[in-house]
Amino acid sequence: MIGISITGLVAMWVYAFGFASKESVNKIADQWWTQRAEGICKQAMNERLALADLRQISDAGVNALNERANIVDMATDTLEHAIAKISEVTPSDAKGKAIVPLWIADYKQLIKDRRDYTALLRTGVNEPFSESMYEGLPISEKISTFAADNRMSSCRIPMDLSI
Repeated sequence: MIGISITGLVAMWVYAFGFASKESVNKIADQWWTQRAEGICKQAMNERLALADLRQISDAGVNALNERANIVDMATDTLEHAIAKISEVTPSDAKGKAIVPLWIADYKQLIKDRRDYTALLRTGVNEPFSESMYEGLPISEKISTFAADNRMSSCRIPMDLSI
């Protein structure tokens, strides 16, 4: 019994290191599409950087939460426009056609979460940003993993609301 178990384990590791696919499940073949998306996201990222407000919230005055909500909304606008533009073109490969719409849907959910957060800020509640979860993981994890696997680093979720 021990010999069979050891043989099974050895066979599993030989397969894992020698024969199993090393390609990421998120990797799509259409490099033109990923380069185009990266360029769009890079432009949106630069627009968000221009919105940076480095004041402490205590130094921003009595209207600080409303001002923060306005800045977050403008930053979210850059994401929304980028995702809309990226959505205009479908990848040419079958895998891309299957999984890119899921990534876009996840991004749209993150955008909705950000809009809900600014609505909360406008009520005077200053709580940390909370995003949707998917199978126990933050939705940002799915979004950023897809972006990283496809070398679209500018398409990872912005860290502007993280603490």
